[in-house]
Amino acid sequence: MTETFDTVLVANRGEIAVRVIRTLRTMGIRSVAVFSDADAGARHVAEADVAVRIGPAPARQSYLSIDALLAAVARTGAQAVHPGYGFLSENAEFAEALRSAGVVFIGPPVAAIQTMGDKISAKAAVSAFGVPVVPGISRPGLTDDDLIGGAAEVGFPVLVKPSAGGGGKGMRVVHDPADLPAAVVSARREAASAFGDDTLFLERFVLNPRHIEVQVLADTHGSVVHLGERECSLQRRHQKVIEEAPSPLLDAATRARIGAAACDTARSVDYTGAGTVEFIVSADRPDEFFFMEMNTRLQVEHPVTEMVTGLDLVELQVRIAAGHELPFAQDDVRMQGHAIEARVYAEDPARGFLPTGGDVVALREPTRPGIRVDSGLAQGTVVGSDYDPMLAKVIAHAGDRATALRELDAALADTAVLGLTTNIEFLRFLLADPDVAAGRLDTGLLDRRAPDFEPLPPGDDDLIAAAAYRWLRSWPATPASPWEVPSGWRIAGRAPTTIRLHAGDRTEHVSLTGSPADATAAVENGETRTLSASLAGETLAVTIDGLRTDYLVAAVDGCEWLAGAGRVTMVEELREPPVRPDDEHSGDAELTSPMPGAVVALGVSDGDHVEAGTVVVTVEAMKMEHALAAPVDGVVELIVGAGEQVKVGQVLARITATEEPQS
Repeated sequence: MTETFDTVLVANRGEIAVRVIRTLRTMGIRSVAVFSDADAGARHVAEADVAVRIGPAPARQSYLSIDALLAAVARTGAQAVHPGYGFLSENAEFAEALRSAGVVFIGPPVAAIQTMGDKISAKAAVSAFGVPVVPGISRPGLTDDDLIGGAAEVGFPVLVKPSAGGGGKGMRVVHDPADLPAAVVSARREAASAFGDDTLFLERFVLNPRHIEVQVLADTHGSVVHLGERECSLQRRHQKVIEEAPSPLLDAATRARIGAAACDTARSVDYTGAGTVEFIVSADRPDEFFFMEMNTRLQVEHPVTEMVTGLDLVELQVRIAAGHELPFAQDDVRMQGHAIEARVYAEDPARGFLPTGGDVVALREPTRPGIRVDSGLAQGTVVGSDYDPMLAKVIAHAGDRATALRELDAALADTAVLGLTTNIEFLRFLLADPDVAAGRLDTGLLDRRAPDFEPLPPGDDDLIAAAAYRWLRSWPATPASPWEVPSGWRIAGRAPTTIRLHAGDRTEHVSLTGSPADATAAVENGETRTLSASLAGETLAVTIDGLRTDYLVAAVDGCEWLAGAGRVTMVEELREPPVRPDDEHSGDAELTSPMPGAVVALGVSDGDHVEAGTVVVTVEAMKMEHALAAPVDGVVELIVGAGEQVKVGQVLARITATEEPQS
């Protein structure tokens, strides 16, 4: 039966909600957004035809609340729900609840979700269809002794994996048999905590692994096709960062074989809709591939497939859910050129990729030919700690891989999010890696290179631009006398305006003299530079020694954010920290929050004596926990309580140092 949807509810947020709404608008379908209190002013809310509040900020009370979403469906008369990815997109209970309510779930059947949601049952299903799987032990109810006893037959190194969940949680690579018992105990504990299911299985760890996935589509009329593969090997802690299509590893024959295996995977569970079959491939033996899992939803990286095929996967999802046949066969699929995607995260690569946050005070996204941006951002967006830190995706499409890499780098240089730290500079560092450029990828490459990353230090020109921005804002619009303008004019000569600025690891005095159209500038007694500057809205035009740079600028909390010359710099006037006298308290310590988030655990009580290394406070933000330990022996003074929201740099606890434990 073929249907036509008048109204579709998008049960998600951020860039994927914006992206789905865009296609619904093109199809002439009324879109319904849902939002938590934290997202009341979000971009996806503004772009939808209708928006419904579904609860407070915590995801479990809003985006993960099946009851709240069903109420929104009933209230708006939505005939179908698109789940996006994450949240409830692979939740069989949600899909069944919609079916029971007579609402179409734009996704696969409940049975397919259930089978593929359990890695053990998934491997069994695809094996029956001849899809190659990694050698291992994967039956229900395996005990620790079963896993340890069977490891030798599997062959080391082995990978201990939870049957439920994803994102790398609970996974352990074990090279030495002596380390396996402890790894099994640790993996089972983490799996139980993360997924409520401590079931484990074992498989051989593929050396020099590459992560390659295949996009499949299946309709309700028996047609199953694949749209080629994506290379997703550049990942950090099992989370993808840069993806591309096609893979630079596969030849045409392997591409055809892996595509056929992906289609058989879909057939093994009577799949319908869009899905992704993930394979592990050894860089040493690229003609061999093994099934890992199937994601029963749209993937974050789906735009690279859309760019090389010219197809809209969301539109095809909607049409399949409405009962339409696929409008093409396998032989009709053509892949043109090369596409590469980079994920922009609210995180600080220089601080161990800790999540960041803040208000987006200014935003610039690239508009170059061949570039696509999927973004949930807008000026004024508040990036908090309640949800995943991914903000946007920048995708480049070109005739060949080398050109696509260059175009993506240029697009990232044109991307700026002012008001919070992002990973954009790290993405450009990664794209410049010789192995990345040559396509010599594996899933450990990013983690190996991350320690080598150092943010570029702010240059003299950045400091001069920041000083010019402050200087221009201090000029009165209609000065009544020369004394009111900061030109440095004096009867006896010039007196420069000097501003002491701090950026990165630099603290410098910057001196400016003259008028905005004709000035000079010097950084900390350096050479004198010619300068002209003008400010129009959020654009600061600075010409130094005849070279002009246009900066996107914004001021927030006494700091200037400047985006220009391919990077973002935060500059503030120096505030000297208070100096603690060298007295009996010189060994005391303060624990401050490394990120905005919530206090999820207190390891001690107020007034306890602790030893150095004892975890005092644990802060969680954007799905990441950070444990703060006492750096010295001493007595704890807790400043915060469990559940309290904290800011970056906020003092959480103080340790009064002692030489000996208190009795």
